[in-house]
Amino acid sequence: MTEVTRVPILPIKKGSIPKLWLGVAVAALAGAGLAVAAMPSAVQVSVTEAGTGASPTMEDVVLVSYVGKLDDGTVFEKSEHAALPLGSMIPGFAEGLMKMKKGGKYTMVIPGDKAYGANPPPQSKIPANANLTFDIELVDFMSRADFESRMQAMQQMQQMMKDQGGEAAGQ
Repeated sequence: MTEVTRVPILPIKKGSIPKLWLGVAVAALAGAGLAVAAMPSAVQVSVTEAGTGASPTMEDVVLVSYVGKLDDGTVFEKSEHAALPLGSMIPGFAEGLMKMKKGGKYTMVIPGDKAYGANPPPQSKIPANANLTFDIELVDFMSRADFESRMQAMQQMQQMMKDQGGEAAGQ
């Protein structure tokens, strides 16, 4: 054996091993923290009462009843049987609804970056980057074309009733 390959082994100073392990633990936690921070936030949907059948798609119009709340429980909006086209909603709301089934009741939590982000609607109770929680019932859904044809038929019926009411008043 030559002298060049010989490596002297020095004793470890007292108290160095706990410091070494502490360094390893800090590095592991920092790495885990960076991994969590780099992960995209996800919309969380919890089933309160299971629905049945298919789920809506981005091309559908949903009929929902909902209550929207902030993290502190403040209600910022509620609606009964609202017809909403999925394609024109905030991204998190549409994403969550596509996980639901007709007739089901759900609680959906939308992280701020998938809600309104830094630009909430003017004059609203929603602060910038707020997480939003919705209690939702998915009453029904249909294709946008079906919805539009039903709306047109309803408008025609209302116009006919209005015209008949005007004729009866004129006689």
